[in-house]
Amino acid sequence: MTAERPRDRLGRPLPPDAPSDQRGPDVPSIDGLSDPQVWTLAWNSYLQGLPFHAHEICEQRWRTCAEQDRLMWKALAQWGAAEVHHARGNDEGARRLAQRALEGLATGSDADLPLDLARARCRSLR
Repeated sequence: MTAERPRDRLGRPLPPDAPSDQRGPDVPSIDGLSDPQVWTLAWNSYLQGLPFHAHEICEQRWRTCAEQDRLMWKALAQWGAAEVHHARGNDEGARRLAQRALEGLATGSDADLPLDLARARCRSLR
């Protein structure tokens, strides 16, 4: 198996020989983490200016979580993707994904997450 292509801080693929100062950090693994820990990791990535990482972290959980939590984690992954689009200057794509994320969060599970919907509301909807 080949190594994943390097990416910048916003998740855009870089050439394999891109200098290290252009590369973003690796997306952390969520293995062994609880749902609240995963959300905290995603939120902290977002606060550090790494919306792609927030998206990827939530997507990892979405693909591995219990059935009853799938809508919520899918919506959180969409929220992260909306923030990536916003950071890359794609405001229309950000708005559409943010709307889907908010709709999904409104119908998602009641999982015990330190999630404040007002705080996590996508900037592109403001």
